[in-house]
Amino acid sequence: MQTPIEISFKHVEPSDEIKALVEERAAQLEKFYDGITSCHVYVRAPHQSQRKGNLFEVTIEVRVPGDELVVGNNQNDVARHEHLEVTLRDAFSAMARELKRWKGQISGEVKTHDGQLQGKIVEIHHDQDYGQIIATDNRLIYFHRNSVVDGTFDDLRPRDPVELVVQTKESDIGPQASTVRPIGNLEFDPATKPSRR
Repeated sequence: MQTPIEISFKHVEPSDEIKALVEERAAQLEKFYDGITSCHVYVRAPHQSQRKGNLFEVTIEVRVPGDELVVGNNQNDVARHEHLEVTLRDAFSAMARELKRWKGQISGEVKTHDGQLQGKIVEIHHDQDYGQIIATDNRLIYFHRNSVVDGTFDDLRPRDPVELVVQTKESDIGPQASTVRPIGNLEFDPATKPSRR
């Protein structure tokens, strides 16, 4: 995770035990996707009831390249959510499912062919001459204007599919593309050559 996990408590005593549990669960999320940039966990106990006591609510916000995933666990009628540990478990399980779904969606949209690495642009700064690509191997790859073939850098937009070659030696800013080529449809048909006009 690129930034430390943030935990916010409301009407809940922020014990070291709960903080440690949240940090442990957040670290486990990286098994599902190791490109998480940040994670913010909100723990609340706003509902008072004489019959059921406090029913905890947990909201988790996870930032991934080009997106933010949010799950909330606030089913007020679920009796097991009187226990904060159980509520946290349920919320992190829901976020794990969301990460799997997101990763599958990204993998499904970006297909490889003939071993050529492909990806989608997730961020581009035309005024600063650089952008970032989420590759089919789930790496976040930096690229500079000069690496885009055919001088098409200014035409590129987020979600555009590209083929790329990554430099073998990693730079100070992480993996960097030496060549980026815009392509058409990522659904590869061997009988046609992808092109973009």
